[in-house]
Amino acid sequence: MTTPAHTPAHPRFAEAVTAMGLAELLPRVRNFPEGARTAQEAADAIGCELSQICKSLIFAADGVPVLVLMDGASRVDVELVRSELGAEKVTRAKADVVREFTGYAIGGIPPFGHVNRTRVLADRSLLAHTTVWAAAGTPHTVFPMEPTELIAHAGAALVDVREHDGRERPGA
Repeated sequence: MTTPAHTPAHPRFAEAVTAMGLAELLPRVRNFPEGARTAQEAADAIGCELSQICKSLIFAADGVPVLVLMDGASRVDVELVRSELGAEKVTRAKADVVREFTGYAIGGIPPFGHVNRTRVLADRSLLAHTTVWAAAGTPHTVFPMEPTELIAHAGAALVDVREHDGRERPGA
């Protein structure tokens, strides 16, 4: 199976989405040479709301990598992740572990197309929009997708794992 040579997406990501039958995503990949390393930079470059950015974050649950998909305006509550996974301890994975496990650098991790498969959690906050933007394998590339489709292709369990300020409760 060949992938289009003209896409700015990371070659591994392009190969993965093509193998998944999602090659139609590749022409929609947008490249920002100035970078879209953070959710705020991506939102500013795209011209969308911060919450429309889908962050792909790697955590270690009892030492095992897990991917958490979170909207760009929210933070992950590691205690909720720990509870969801039934883990003893959940920490943010170190950059070298992230790159080795996913095949991508922090700031460019896509929601799927990783070197290794792992458990994936997607926060319900992603469903607040008709379109979200996620990294296409580099800190300079993003692609749009409908959130339920993105969650399905990532093989994610839909959960409530974002930090709340005490005035609101998960699911509220």
